[in-house]
Amino acid sequence: MTAVLSGVWADLVGQDTVVASLRDAVDAASSAAGTRERGMTHAWLFTGPPGSGRSNAAVAFAAALQCERGGCGTCQSCTTARAGSHPDITVLNTDGLSIGVAEAREIVRTAALRPAVGRWQVIVVEDADRLTDQAANALLKAVEEPSPYTVWMLCAPAVEDVITTIRSRCRPVLLRTPSVEAITRLLVERDGIDEADARAAAAASQGHIGRARGLARDPEARRRRADILGLPHSLRTLGDCLRAAKRIDDEATARANAYCDVADEREKADLKASWGVEDRGKRPAGYAGALSSLTKEQERRRKRMARDSIDGVLLDLLSFLRDVMAVQLGAGQHPINADVADDVAAMARDRSPESIVEAIDAVVHCREALEANAAPLLAVEHMMTRFLP
Repeated sequence: MTAVLSGVWADLVGQDTVVASLRDAVDAASSAAGTRERGMTHAWLFTGPPGSGRSNAAVAFAAALQCERGGCGTCQSCTTARAGSHPDITVLNTDGLSIGVAEAREIVRTAALRPAVGRWQVIVVEDADRLTDQAANALLKAVEEPSPYTVWMLCAPAVEDVITTIRSRCRPVLLRTPSVEAITRLLVERDGIDEADARAAAAASQGHIGRARGLARDPEARRRRADILGLPHSLRTLGDCLRAAKRIDDEATARANAYCDVADEREKADLKASWGVEDRGKRPAGYAGALSSLTKEQERRRKRMARDSIDGVLLDLLSFLRDVMAVQLGAGQHPINADVADDVAAMARDRSPESIVEAIDAVVHCREALEANAAPLLAVEHMMTRFLP
């Protein structure tokens, strides 16, 4: 039976073992703040599959280290930590494709400061796997020899995604994929979702808590998913494949633009204000370079968001093909997509197991191509042609 977690740990669904370990570290740190007792260390590496809560676990741990009661969830330290406004907890993240050396050097300078109000200076690096080689090298010395009151928390999908010299200096924390039952209970108890809807969303999310919440709350998200799952059995001609690929690419681009257009304008306005730039008049020296850097970062963010949106589609297709294969092999596994069981059964009946394996390989290769920065539309078009009967 999964324990009921409270305080700052409440959102770490299905991570009882991890929470117990982190609580021990908090207790050790509290018994002798500023020293490296057996349960506490200066650098941590949180790994786990997407949606398992790597960043949530790091922020909860950071809050508990600052809290006099070990993470009560209600004091000022806990509430400001969870809101992202605690002065001694800095979170480095990126909407772009990578974290560059300039950002890394800035966070190193922050790490060298003494805590302002808390007991520790905590640095959380989300997506540490996106650190460029230069950025990782800039962090290395600070992670290797931190100040006595600094704690580093790095987050990445897998240990191997972080360079050896850094990961060898971190204590690993492995989060697991939450069970369908644990996510269902979370949606029912905290979000007030009907149990049947919560279970369907939990299964479809494949252990991704954020996605489960989105599917449970947002009818448009459910509609998009239904459209995606209807694709494999509907492709009959090359034209069908090309049109489906175009729609996937267009929708991903539109969703990225909807967010980025607003964010870009806000960031450019903030940059102008910080440089004292007027609509008319001479630009200060250095402003053009700052604007160029910002524009490049915004372009990287737009590209990443579109690519991540397409990757979500590919994961849905993989889950559908997995269900088809399970039916063909009589594996007796619980379906991920029980709401489209008829389509799964039809494809399992009409297609050979070999063709399903080929389609799975095509999706996997498409994901690899996107990760290697291939043109999204061409990669998806190529994948779709492998779905033809």
